[in-house]
Amino acid sequence: MTKTAYVFPGQGAQFVGMGKDLYENSPLAKDLFEKANEILGYRITDIMFSGTDEELKQTKVTQPAIFLHSVIKALVAGESFKPDMVAGHSLGEFSALVANRTLNFEDGLRLVFARAMAMQEACEAEPSTMAAVLGLDDNKVEEICASVTEGVVVPANYNCPGQLVISGSITGVNKACELLKAAGAKRALVLPVGGAFHSPLMEPARVKLEQAILNTQFNTPICPVYQNVTASAVSDVDSIKQNLVSQLTASVKWTQSVQAMVADGATHFIECGPGNVLQGLVKKIHKEAETAAL
Repeated sequence: MTKTAYVFPGQGAQFVGMGKDLYENSPLAKDLFEKANEILGYRITDIMFSGTDEELKQTKVTQPAIFLHSVIKALVAGESFKPDMVAGHSLGEFSALVANRTLNFEDGLRLVFARAMAMQEACEAEPSTMAAVLGLDDNKVEEICASVTEGVVVPANYNCPGQLVISGSITGVNKACELLKAAGAKRALVLPVGGAFHSPLMEPARVKLEQAILNTQFNTPICPVYQNVTASAVSDVDSIKQNLVSQLTASVKWTQSVQAMVADGATHFIECGPGNVLQGLVKKIHKEAETAAL
C-alpha cells in the first residue's frame, strides 16, 4: 500500500506575490489571511502580495509568510488533504503540525511569530552566519567542524547527500570553509542569512520559544510528524513539544527524515507551500520517490 507524505518548506522559499492567488480565489483563504493580519497586528498580506524582496527577507516577516502560505494551502485543500505522515524543514515543522492538527491555525501562527522575533533578536545580539557545503560526505564535514577551535561552527542542515549547511560565528564558519575547500568540497559558500540558525548561538531564542510552547495547547495528531531533531515518527504530544524547542539549537536532519519516511512506506511526497525546493531534495535522497506540489 502506498503512503503519502506531505512536506512543508522553511525559510528561503518565499517570493513576492506568494499567496495572492489563494486570497483572490478562495473565501476561506481570504478569511484566514485577514485573521492572520489581525493576530500579527500588521498587514503581512501587503508585504507578501506586493512588497519588496528586502521586506520579505526579514526573518520576522519571512517565517510567518511561509507558514501562512503553506498552511492555508493545506486548509483550502479540504477533504482531499489526507496525509499518512508529515514533515517540515525547520520552520516548516510548525506548518506540518497545523496540517496534522497538533496545533490550530491561530496558535501555530502565534508560535511562528514568537519564534521569528526571538531568532531575529538572537541574530542582532551576536553577528553570525551560515554556509552551504557541496560535494563532501557528511561525516567529513562533521569532522572538520569539530576540529575548528576559533569561534563556533556546527552542521546545521542535512539537506541531501552531498549538501550540508554549517552554522556558527563568522570566524568559525569562515575557518571551516577554508578547511572544507582544502578537503575537496566543490563549494563552501557563505550564505546571505541574518544569523546562525540551528546552532548554539540560538540559545537565547530557544529559551524564549520554550516558554511560548509550554503555554500553548497541543492536541493528539491525526498522523505522525517526522521531526527535524529525531528524524523519526513522533505522535506523543510531550515529545513533539520538546523536539520543537530543541530544534532551534540542533541540526535539521532532513536527509535522515526522508529516509525514515521511505522506510515507513512513503512513496509519494507532496510539497505544500511556496516553491519546489523540497521536491528536489527528496528526489536526491530517494530517486524512486514520486513528488508533486499541492
